[in-house]
Amino acid sequence: MEFTAILNLRASPAQMGLLGATGTAPVLLIGLLAGVWVDRVRRRPLLVAADLGRAVLLLIIPLGLLLGALRIEHLYVLAALVGTLTVLYSVADQSALPGLVRREELVEANSRLGLSESLSEVGGQALGGSLVQWLTAPIAVLLDAASFVVSALFLTRIRTPEALPPKPEERGSVLAEIRDGLRFVGAEPRLRALALAAAATSFFGNFYGTLYALYLLRDLGFSPALVGISVAAGGVGSLVGATLAAPVTRRLGVGPALILCRLVSCLLGLLIPLAGGPRALAIGMVLAAQFAGDINGAIAAINETSLRQAVIPHRFLGRASASLDVLVQGAIPLGSLAGGVLGGLIGLRPTLLVASAGILLANLWLLTGPVRTVRELPA
Repeated sequence: MEFTAILNLRASPAQMGLLGATGTAPVLLIGLLAGVWVDRVRRRPLLVAADLGRAVLLLIIPLGLLLGALRIEHLYVLAALVGTLTVLYSVADQSALPGLVRREELVEANSRLGLSESLSEVGGQALGGSLVQWLTAPIAVLLDAASFVVSALFLTRIRTPEALPPKPEERGSVLAEIRDGLRFVGAEPRLRALALAAAATSFFGNFYGTLYALYLLRDLGFSPALVGISVAAGGVGSLVGATLAAPVTRRLGVGPALILCRLVSCLLGLLIPLAGGPRALAIGMVLAAQFAGDINGAIAAINETSLRQAVIPHRFLGRASASLDVLVQGAIPLGSLAGGVLGGLIGLRPTLLVASAGILLANLWLLTGPVRTVRELPA
């Protein structure tokens, strides 16, 4: 969708910001309701339905281009609908894993999930950028839609029995259950610190999400294929990080590994807005930031997810996860809009430097809170 907006519809920085915002705004609108719903139904069928729905919506994009009828306003609507299904999938996905593995296996299980996500990023982004350059953006969108269908097929093959949701007479009102999830996150100091740090990171990090491809294409003169390769380098780094997460965590502890790797990833991220000079040097700086930064980012993310899942009781997983998502992902549309506007006012490179500084400062919530003392996942 991003390449389609830039290459086929000639989107401006402000339009890219609005596109990013419409895709992530649904978390603010339905996030808390999604948490209640996930705690009331079986999670696996919901995951399958969300995948298939996103596949159908993405197919509209190449069809619209083929008919010559696609406009940027259509992408706004499609991004909002895809974002709505992504919210449901995300909450259900985070809530499903603790029901499949033991608590002490969460880091290892999340590491394996990280491996699969990294492999898809490596192959998908590099191939997607190449297809955009060689066969046009609609082909990349078609492959994206097909990937959701494949995901749904794999989900149907999970045979582990799923716990039954609570009976209707055992539930409270929707508002009461939403309050329960919010209250739990606010009262748990480790979750509160994680949420505040992640929210600040999401806000400033989405400056990158909105402007990264635009910056590489227009300021650094990268080709679409090279943009895809740069993201794939991050996928390779995430792949390495996922394999290292468990041994690094055993050596340093959950909290120290999370904080140290976040800090290193933030510092390496500065190489992207500082990239310049000879073309080979600029490419090397971007690739190094993506590869080495994502090694550390993956280790931090796996520990953060595992700690969240360990701290939240099973009956609260949907609601508490949704409460965290609303706070964390709710900052994304604001970051998209702010990044797009700021990029138009002061330029893409200065905006990304502001983003890097903001992401680095977000770690203060973790350095001054109880997360730094967590060595093992709590029972």
